Amino acid sequence: MRSFIIVIFLGWLTGSSAQNTFEAIVRDRDSRAPLMGVTAQIAALDKGAVSGEDGRVRISGIPTGTYTVTLRYLGYEPLDLSIDFPQGTDETPPVLLMSPEVEQMDEVTLTSTRSSRTIRDIPTRIEFIAGEELSEKGNMKPGDIRMLLNESTGIRTQQTSATSYNSSIRIQGLDGRYTQLLRDGFPLYSGYSGGLSLMQVAPLDLKQVEVIKGASSTLYGGGAIAGLVNLISKTPEREPEMSLMFNGTSALGLDMSAFYSERYGKTGTAVFASYNMGTAYDPADIGLTAIPEFDRFTLNPKFFWYPNEETEVMVGLNTVAEQRQGGNIDYVKGKVTTNAYFEENDTERVSTQLRLSRSYSGKSRLEIKNSISFFDREIRIPEFSFSGEQWSSFSELSYSLLGTRMEWIIGMNLWTEKFNQRGAGPANSLDYGHNTFGAFIQHTWTLSDLWAVESGFRADYQSDYGIFALPRFSLMFKPGRDVTVRFGGGLGYKTPTIFTEEAERLQFRDVLPIDIDNTEAERSVGGNFDFNYRVALSPGLSMSANGLLFYTRINDPLILNLNNQGFYEFGQPGGYVDTKGVEINLKFNYGDFKLFTGYTHANVQQRRDGEVSDFFLVAKHRLNNVLMFEKEDNLWIGLEAYYYSPQQLQDGSEGQAYWIMGLMSEKKLGDRLSVFLNFENFLDTRQTRFDTIFSGTIDDPQFRDIYAPVDGFVVNGGFKLRL
Repeated sequence: MRSFIIVIFLGWLTGSSAQNTFEAIVRDRDSRAPLMGVTAQIAALDKGAVSGEDGRVRISGIPTGTYTVTLRYLGYEPLDLSIDFPQGTDETPPVLLMSPEVEQMDEVTLTSTRSSRTIRDIPTRIEFIAGEELSEKGNMKPGDIRMLLNESTGIRTQQTSATSYNSSIRIQGLDGRYTQLLRDGFPLYSGYSGGLSLMQVAPLDLKQVEVIKGASSTLYGGGAIAGLVNLISKTPEREPEMSLMFNGTSALGLDMSAFYSERYGKTGTAVFASYNMGTAYDPADIGLTAIPEFDRFTLNPKFFWYPNEETEVMVGLNTVAEQRQGGNIDYVKGKVTTNAYFEENDTERVSTQLRLSRSYSGKSRLEIKNSISFFDREIRIPEFSFSGEQWSSFSELSYSLLGTRMEWIIGMNLWTEKFNQRGAGPANSLDYGHNTFGAFIQHTWTLSDLWAVESGFRADYQSDYGIFALPRFSLMFKPGRDVTVRFGGGLGYKTPTIFTEEAERLQFRDVLPIDIDNTEAERSVGGNFDFNYRVALSPGLSMSANGLLFYTRINDPLILNLNNQGFYEFGQPGGYVDTKGVEINLKFNYGDFKLFTGYTHANVQQRRDGEVSDFFLVAKHRLNNVLMFEKEDNLWIGLEAYYYSPQQLQDGSEGQAYWIMGLMSEKKLGDRLSVFLNFENFLDTRQTRFDTIFSGTIDDPQFRDIYAPVDGFVVNGGFKLRL
């Protein structure tokens, strides 16, 4: 929506007949407050000026003729005026009203907070990836969501297997088990089903990705100590959508995805299907796969029913089936059949989703949710296999009372989870089952135009570990349109689980079950402080800045150790783990160029018996840089550069620092077709170029920590077709 002028532009004439002056007072359309820092430009004359505190802007020395005067201000729609010089004789400067920009940030409806407010008015700090950014990152890795998350400050997708490519999400340096992964608000990826989850979610049907860092337990329960990631799917609109994507890689990978959605009166549907294939790939020529061979099929149909304007019913099914094989590349390719190392993963994932939402006069909302999930996985390595199945369910009833100044959300939910290991004896079986019942309340209150506060409280009863009380609060201060300050904190907890990064690296071999009677839940306390600032630096150049200070402490962390009998057992030796640091994000806009710069400092330490040690696999310093060129909404070219500082490894050594650089591009060919070509990691940064990934032989490798890419330089390209 283009800005419009409410007050009619009044002409005036100053100076001689050959030299004229443009003068006006610029105000906000809604508040009528003067806008300082508005840039006025006449591009044809290369002339410009910036408005002062009273909103007055003046350009002199304008020759006689017709010129376009463009007004720009960060956060507002640009205003173009075609003016004939000389003008009339009225000496009163006109008042021009600029409309706030309808930015993506304002349009996005955030679901993770369940609030009706825009992101600017929510006291809880939320980050999101949507629109063009989601599309651009999806082009880099169309087969999974690792790239979507790994390029954000404070977030890293940590590879946990050198051969299977498995990865987990780390937020602010904390272990992946402290991050909760949701799909449309449903906790579908936890426990055993968290394995390979990042590798099995393709991004084509995603509308946006929402991230809340720090304890987020009020609405979603335990497990969100480091934060949560909520994957939001597309829903049917009045206009049908049919999207196809085809992608191929220089590593002989293939991705084909299709998405269709449409609303037909009182019903609607959304269907996503994909086939993803990888070929065994060994760029280092060391005899082990950096990218495993895999075949994956995904089908996610959803049905929507709208019996009236206030009611919506959604029924969905998520299915994934995959076979993945890595290890000795000759074995994977069938050239040898014996005495070779391999790692095979066969997975089957099925989950249902049911949501009933009913609004009452737009002032309140009742919502009922349920999901039932089944996950089956078998892991095979030489002379050992681990397999089992997990059944889990999630049910919730919530009621929201919505208002412009005050909102209430109350509800209760129930989790059930049961894991059965196949082929294990009673003495060392990893079977478990538990239930968690929780009740919660959240209150959001706009105290004034400057202040807003959000507070929440959850009480959980866990069948194995008892009762947990979890308060949380967030405070927001907005001294001006371009400045926002937030402060918040809360408590969290994580019930012990055998499914951790450490156990995953061992393929759960020789891992003993958790001794529930002598183990407690991990508990956390944390807080953060962040600020946002936007400013026009000069004509055509604007900047937005965001800074975040964070701290999280986890008491009695669960540790996996090797005992005297040669088995791995979980214990709590006491002490705590804490992470503290800062995230800084800067965004510059100048014409067709955008520059994103991010810095993360994460200091994660383990403290036990008076000794302090650095947490493994954490880059204390990390830089994210992206320079984008966007021309007329049909051509995108981006240059990326990421830096990782040295990381502490579990064998006592320190990994090397490294840079990763990439080049991405996309070109629209008409309204329906676009082609993309990306050069990922074109510096060919690989751990195998400057360090080792294993000791021993390729037939009996002893793997070291993976702290840098192993796949190296990969080119991918393809097309997207919208029918």
